[in-house]
Amino acid sequence: MGLTLLVLGCLSAATGTTSAEDAMDPLTYDARTRGPVPIPPGERDLQSVVARPWFKVSDEGIPLEGQSFDRAGDLLFTDAGSGRVLRLTADKRLTTVVPANDLNLGGLAVHKDGRIFAAGTGGFRRGSIVSVRPDGSDMRTVIPPEVGYVVNDLVFDARGGFYFTDFRGTSTEPKGGAYYVAPDLRTVTPVLPHLALANGVALSPDGKTLWVTEFGRNILHRIDLADATTPTPLGTTVAYHFTGPAPDSMRADSNGNLYVALYGQGRVLVLNRNGIPIGQVLLPGRDEGHNLLSTSLALKPGTDELFIVTNDGDGGQGSNIFHARGFAKALPLFSHR
Repeated sequence: MGLTLLVLGCLSAATGTTSAEDAMDPLTYDARTRGPVPIPPGERDLQSVVARPWFKVSDEGIPLEGQSFDRAGDLLFTDAGSGRVLRLTADKRLTTVVPANDLNLGGLAVHKDGRIFAAGTGGFRRGSIVSVRPDGSDMRTVIPPEVGYVVNDLVFDARGGFYFTDFRGTSTEPKGGAYYVAPDLRTVTPVLPHLALANGVALSPDGKTLWVTEFGRNILHRIDLADATTPTPLGTTVAYHFTGPAPDSMRADSNGNLYVALYGQGRVLVLNRNGIPIGQVLLPGRDEGHNLLSTSLALKPGTDELFIVTNDGDGGQGSNIFHARGFAKALPLFSHR
């Protein structure tokens, strides 16, 4: 018997026949799944545009954050690694507003009096919020490090108060949250506690809906507000679950559409006012693993122009701002009502 099996095995090898397992087709990559960050199946058929390069900030992969436009129409943003606040004029002149510091300033927002408010993570241990005049002078502490927040991003309402996110915790130990600072800039009230690395924050055009992203759990929260600090009954919902890395900062346009920068994916996902995806902006080079660290964006007031900051890490393409057009015009500054 043993000799017979040996002979049959040799004959099989000689004639080139294979077993059923050897003949099975392997899994293969295709155009939709090739690359480090393929678009998830549920988002592949969305209307998509590719952003264009607009300005190179640095040949190095420095972490850009916090884009906001000021009253003069200049684009403000930060180098979160050094804490610098930078200004880029319409004719593309880059200057420093706040020099390097140890606050790790990231998220920015402009108060209706023109002062620039900046959120600092403080090395993810001692976060704070400071304000400066448009020229960077007269720095004042609004939220001191001693309070214990790791402040990530902020957005003003029409009254002059603002919401900020607390970037603490993990996916299994949610210690962060979303908070409201009253117009007196002293009273802080929790709005949505127990979040895992709360990150982006945005308001609807009428100021009645607050949006918050959880970086640690890939979640978009929608909070319908009865007043500045109180959700309506049944007013807190998880509007969307993201796939892959990870929702960062976001902005809303005049139609209530929400533009969410996906850190690690090199794209911006656009959702309508109900949290349903309706489009996306892709950054050049993402299929080859470049420009993936898209952290933040700004909508230029009164236009449909979208500006996205990203960096390429150690990929060799530095830190850049990309330009695209969205669904609707951005609100004028200070127009939440």
